[in-house]
Amino acid sequence: MNPPATPGMLQALPADHRHRLMRIARDVSFPMGVRLFEEGGRAGRFWIIRTGTVALDMRVPGRRAVVIENLGHNELVGWSWLFGPHTWHLGAEATSPVRAHEFDATAVRLMCEEDPALGASVARWVGDILAHRLRSARTRLLDLYAPYGSGSLM
Repeated sequence: MNPPATPGMLQALPADHRHRLMRIARDVSFPMGVRLFEEGGRAGRFWIIRTGTVALDMRVPGRRAVVIENLGHNELVGWSWLFGPHTWHLGAEATSPVRAHEFDATAVRLMCEEDPALGASVARWVGDILAHRLRSARTRLLDLYAPYGSGSLM
């Protein structure tokens, strides 16, 4: 069973915070197969998907990268930009053509420092997404590597 999805930015942030962030967004697109970032690289930006899909993956020694989660419309791609040392914990690849809003991480962190209410809203939003992704990753890894899959607790 998959953990419940987290709300997108449109539902998670108060309207004034959402509008302030969207003022600094830049529209970008990626063709299928493009790597948005690699595990261990510098996390200097993040995206909210408008159309298309992005696979989050992680390296597994001796194997090819394992897809942890697939993201789509209105979902956040990247959370490592918010927490030091600002390096990616996973990799990401466009699995279809993607159109997205791109945000400069430094600019957003500065906005959050200047406005503690905005910072708290962003931290709650990203924290909820991070918790969801950790549950998803655990389930996916158990399905792949545990002798009996993720199973269910009795």
